[in-house]
Amino acid sequence: MTWALLSLLSFALSWIGIRIVLRRFSARFIDVPNQRSSHTQPTPRGGGIAFVAAFLVTAGIAVAVTPGQTGGAPSLLQGAILVLLPLWLVGTIDDARGLSARARYLVQLIAAGLAVYLFGAFAGFDAMLGSFGTAWLTPLLSVIAITALINFYNFMDGLDGIVGGSCAVQLAFFALYLHQPGWWLLVAALVAFLFWNWPPAKIFMGDSGSTVLGAAVALALLRAPDASTMWWAGSVTAPVLGDAVFTLTRRLLKRENIFEAHKSHIYQRLNQSGWSHQRVAGTYVALTLAITALVATLS
Repeated sequence: MTWALLSLLSFALSWIGIRIVLRRFSARFIDVPNQRSSHTQPTPRGGGIAFVAAFLVTAGIAVAVTPGQTGGAPSLLQGAILVLLPLWLVGTIDDARGLSARARYLVQLIAAGLAVYLFGAFAGFDAMLGSFGTAWLTPLLSVIAITALINFYNFMDGLDGIVGGSCAVQLAFFALYLHQPGWWLLVAALVAFLFWNWPPAKIFMGDSGSTVLGAAVALALLRAPDASTMWWAGSVTAPVLGDAVFTLTRRLLKRENIFEAHKSHIYQRLNQSGWSHQRVAGTYVALTLAITALVATLS
């Protein structure tokens, strides 16, 4: 009952927050399309400001009212607040007036290092490296992996509904499969955002949303109890991460500047070939749902 009520509150706060951003601050966060954009009309970004704020507020309430919750949910939410807050703040500044890639990555490194300090390295890395996983190697690889997840989700946020829809499914699955009910608060906030972001989008999430979602996925997997559970759970990110990794590898092989904006992601190429935004986003969400069903059955 507590999680249900807090989830409803998160949904409501997210909905109200997005309306406020749209009515009062949309001009400050306007995203003007260019030759590398998937949209054709100027559209405000910054939806992440609202739905992440809704999550952070309700997560703080959850920590206060559920101190004895089983499954370590309060400690997970405490860590999530500490790790996600700086990413949200920097993302908000970047959405409003822009920041250098170096400054953004420095904050990502700090947030990733804090996550590993609080929750330890990825269990899958410890199992994979075995005796070669020195006291510093697995934490270092974990920090790099977290920053990679943050940026991959940011890279994939280039088409209406694709990251928000896919991530809502992933986090709902983590809440159940990994026994981390705190993520329902972020799922509820995301669902409210998707009413405005599903094609044709009235608002984009911006870096304030996409970087936080990548970090949230990383935190959920960091809290997996063992390597097998982590890899099974992590497989539900395959549609999003598969696209990002394939595109990055392809661009590296073609000796392209991977830090330069482009339109060569699989989802972008599908859209360019004639698929509508709804069809592309729906396909990624459907694939994510199919994998969650397979994992729930096979694992």
